[in-house]
Amino acid sequence: MNANAQLIADLERVVGADSVFHSPSDLLVYEYDGSVEGAVDLARPVAVVLPRTVEQVAEIVRIGKRSGLPIIPRGAGTGLSGGAVAQSGGIIVALTRMDQILSVDYENEIALVEPGVINLELSDFTGQRGYFFAPDPSSQRACTIGGNVAENSGGPHCLKYGVTTNHVLGLEFVTADGDVKWVQNGQAGYDLTAALVGSEGMLGIVTKARVKITPAPEQVSVILAAFPDIEAASQAVTAIISAGIVPAALEMMDALTIQAVEPAFHAGYPMDAGAVLLIEIDGRPEDVQETQTEIESICRQAQAMQVRSATSKVERDLLWKGRKMAIAAMGRLAPNYYLHDTVVPRTRLPETMKRVYEIADDFSLPIANMFHAGDGNLHPLMLFDRHNKSEVERVLEASKHLITYCVEIGGALTGEHGIGTEKRGYMRLVFDENDLAAMAGVKQTFDPAAMFNPEKIFPSGYVCGEVRALRAQAIAQKHGIYPM
Repeated sequence: MNANAQLIADLERVVGADSVFHSPSDLLVYEYDGSVEGAVDLARPVAVVLPRTVEQVAEIVRIGKRSGLPIIPRGAGTGLSGGAVAQSGGIIVALTRMDQILSVDYENEIALVEPGVINLELSDFTGQRGYFFAPDPSSQRACTIGGNVAENSGGPHCLKYGVTTNHVLGLEFVTADGDVKWVQNGQAGYDLTAALVGSEGMLGIVTKARVKITPAPEQVSVILAAFPDIEAASQAVTAIISAGIVPAALEMMDALTIQAVEPAFHAGYPMDAGAVLLIEIDGRPEDVQETQTEIESICRQAQAMQVRSATSKVERDLLWKGRKMAIAAMGRLAPNYYLHDTVVPRTRLPETMKRVYEIADDFSLPIANMFHAGDGNLHPLMLFDRHNKSEVERVLEASKHLITYCVEIGGALTGEHGIGTEKRGYMRLVFDENDLAAMAGVKQTFDPAAMFNPEKIFPSGYVCGEVRALRAQAIAQKHGIYPM
């Protein structure tokens, strides 16, 4: 029996033959996630395993360790940075069959869930008792809680409610040795829960999550404000936040996005607008009304062409449907898109958007913009045809200019999509050798053999045994000593 056949037999003994995929046709779909082909190299795993219990996950990890194969945790595959792709082959552990809401403690506002629970399903389930799960990525109808934990996902409502890390209270995870551990907030010592959230599956495999559920607000209001151009809309964003107002959500869409979305979903966005803001306010009825009046006044002072609030839940849901389905609507404009995820200081939104459109002109690429304006988390969509090599090359070069600019003005590489393989080459724009070596040291402590999700986040040369040498190099350079 060859090594692969023995591996498959071992895995099947753990989870059953119906939960192990290894034929080329079955593996094809797992070569991808939601990221753009060309920005992330495709790679085929040796096998894909779908466990149902933490004990099965632990045994799969032990098999991978004995075989010397990488282990890649995967949720629904909606990630946008290549984090769930098997860059070095190995075993993908797809956690989508671990999909149970195990318990809900409404009195203490806590839910215990498995990693394969769909994000929106948790809100639907707890909504029957007047609660919801606040992190709400655009992919919330498909993405899993485990994937949200891995990427520290956000969404439109993270402006008020925070990203995933603000809603995770404890985690059960499988270590690189195949042991099962539990960490939780509030314990003395290091906050290992926070270390695992956003670690992109590189430190362990999360098998349970204790999360906060949030009471539904008494009242919700959604305002649609249309502006002649994106600069006026950006100025309105700055004015709203400067007034001390923190809406539940503050989203922006530009003219090109409106042209894609409105004919498809009839959300009610004015087709002649240069940009629209969706502003959601929630809370006590008297507070919502007072804040709504103030926001409407600010928008009119910022040259809004139209300001109106939804008069019913149906209308609110339709306004949000347009925003949530904006990416899907891009197929009306081009065969492919490259969705970015950078962050800039909110006060620099106007000049940043000007630069985005300059890049679009410089590289002859249409760029649609829809983003979390309230916290400066940009999502420019570069539209192209992946079958056109010239367009692919222009997209990648334009991306470099965009990301570099955002970092140079004090921004960040990612707000919620993670680094994965897509942005690992840009990490040096933000972090020096000491920073990277320190982070790689955390990885080495959790996973000395670099078995979990290799070739993610770190530029080449910043993991495992090279960490000590890199630290020595950084110290030497600090003192002006350079290798001959």
